[in-house]
Amino acid sequence: MKNLKKFVAIMAAAAMTLSMVACSSEKTTTSSDTKKETKETTTEDKGSSTDLFDIANYKSDKDKSEWTIAVVTKDNTANWFKRMEIGVNEFGEETGINVIQKGPANADAASQVQVIDDLINQGVDALCVVPIDPGAIEASLKNAMEQGIVVITHEASNQKNTLFDTEAFTADDFGAAIMDALAKDMGEKGKYALMVAYTTSTTHMEYANAQYKRQQEAYPDMELINDGAIPSAESEESIDTSYERAKEILKANPDLKGFTGVASTDCPGIAKAVEELGLDVKVVGVGTPNEFKPYVESGTISTIKLWDPKDSGYVMCKVASMILAGEEVGEGSDLGIDGYNKITMVEGDNRCLIGQADLTITKDNINDYDF
Repeated sequence: MKNLKKFVAIMAAAAMTLSMVACSSEKTTTSSDTKKETKETTTEDKGSSTDLFDIANYKSDKDKSEWTIAVVTKDNTANWFKRMEIGVNEFGEETGINVIQKGPANADAASQVQVIDDLINQGVDALCVVPIDPGAIEASLKNAMEQGIVVITHEASNQKNTLFDTEAFTADDFGAAIMDALAKDMGEKGKYALMVAYTTSTTHMEYANAQYKRQQEAYPDMELINDGAIPSAESEESIDTSYERAKEILKANPDLKGFTGVASTDCPGIAKAVEELGLDVKVVGVGTPNEFKPYVESGTISTIKLWDPKDSGYVMCKVASMILAGEEVGEGSDLGIDGYNKITMVEGDNRCLIGQADLTITKDNINDYDF
């Protein structure tokens, strides 16, 4: 049994003892007594909350062959997350730890909550989650941690109920790099549009805001449509939806010169719309090389900015296993994958472990990547 579970059991026994003493006492509670009790309860609650984030409390007493680490994706049918599952399975094969990857059949926040709750009920030892909507899963993740389950997230720098969030790079750097590539294609002038999957997706909005910030600072002759409203459209993690939304924007803005998308489903739909309408609009964004390849070869998409989801899956499992084993995790940690050999830790809404693992793919090197 994990140390956290022991702690909870001890606290529960103590609370029961105090309750029995209180019930046997005939002392009348005064106003000052009530205030004192409220203060003590608040302090105790705060202490308990702090203990939830102490990784030492999650060390497992079981042999690692008995652990189960579960990875929960946004959409287990998407190519991006199929690639992630390769990394998850590689970790399991290398370590002998039981790993599983599950996710909703489409990117629906309520469905993802159900997947998480089901895994909690199954008694997994660790949950590694890529949230659709971080706010929607806070209660479930807190419940998991209260039961002694290790919680790790990815693409969720504002997730509160997590021991660590893992990222391949900083959102500011990544968003700026996307804008630099688009600006180069556009000759640093003209109108452009931004697409994300959902406005509730933390990293997508961070990337989009970082793009706009970079454009405002470095490319004054470029202009975001709709008076700078971010985003210009949401794809809802669907290529079909991104295609339809892109067509609407392209028809409504005939002078558009550039378009970016930060979900892996954005740019294929955008590029399809651009080519169907016979337009000269530059497209830059995030996705998998094989899915983007036809559009890169045609020149519609010039640059793919990404990280390898295979590595992200491996890294989440690695961090979870280190915590279960009672190992230290933090600044300078080596997570065993190129780009994650010397982690930087940033503390904000949570503790974010940041690597240096961004990739840039163009027509010149796309054949070097097969995923």
